[in-house]
Amino acid sequence: MSRVSNGNIVAGIACGMGAGALWGLVFLAPEVMRGFSPLQQAVGRYLAYGLLSALLIAPRWRSLAARMTPRLLWALAWLALAGNLFYYVLLASAVQMGGIAMTSLVVGFLPVAVTIIGSREAGALPLRQLAPSLLLCVAGALCIGWQAVVMPGPGPVATRLIGFLCAVGALASWTAFAIGNNHWLRRMGDMPAQDWNLLIGLATGAQALLFLPVVLVVGLGDHDAAAWGRFAAVSFAVALLASIVGNMLWNRMSRLLPLTMVGQMILFETGFALLYGFAWEQRLPTLLEGAAFALVILSVVTCIAAHRRPVPADAAIAA
Repeated sequence: MSRVSNGNIVAGIACGMGAGALWGLVFLAPEVMRGFSPLQQAVGRYLAYGLLSALLIAPRWRSLAARMTPRLLWALAWLALAGNLFYYVLLASAVQMGGIAMTSLVVGFLPVAVTIIGSREAGALPLRQLAPSLLLCVAGALCIGWQAVVMPGPGPVATRLIGFLCAVGALASWTAFAIGNNHWLRRMGDMPAQDWNLLIGLATGAQALLFLPVVLVVGLGDHDAAAWGRFAAVSFAVALLASIVGNMLWNRMSRLLPLTMVGQMILFETGFALLYGFAWEQRLPTLLEGAAFALVILSVVTCIAAHRRPVPADAAIAA
């Protein structure tokens, strides 16, 4: 069984932590732009992402365009939709209806799905060695699910339940993206990870343009110049920090770590999103939120430990 070097693990974790710190801002943006609809926020952010991607990729476009095949274009289109537009509309809806803490902790359930699927890859650790990490993550998700649906909170129960379901939808969408993106990154091994990120940015920007008429038909709402200025500033800031720099770090991490470990790294995003959310709301976590946070952190630690331990010969054969 092939092993991942400790140097790659350390570098991969550092990239995952950096991506998580920047991606955590994504959960704060819907609160900062609460007056704007989730679709408006998604279209604004990804128009900015597409524009920045076009500017950055322009010097290398001719060589990259020669590699565009129908299959690759289709892959970029569905990854852009699943990992960006569709995901962000669901995430922004969940934040506005259920809060930052609930949404970030539901999305933090991603490692369970990705790790289970990744365990079927050749050379992956068997599930029984990852069981402690998975069980801790499941326990954390149960804590936040119970608080989101059963415990008292702001807003009607029905609204919080819809927000919870939107967060679950965002989780499913991002799971599909994480697995598909990892597959294509490895398949396009000779392409720089940042070029791949910028190609997805171009695809996402094109899709955002297609949704722009829908936003105009639905209506832009009653916003003054200051609100639109804040909307533009937040859209470009999130596009640059999360979509350009954060995705670059994530793609780099995806090439350094096995898929079973890639999923665990999303928990850095969960942690930073929680910290940003509590700071924004000027409160401390509830008991269940604190328990969920501790459980998902322990999940990451046990997963890292499993990948650093020598694997017995019989486990390698079983995998």
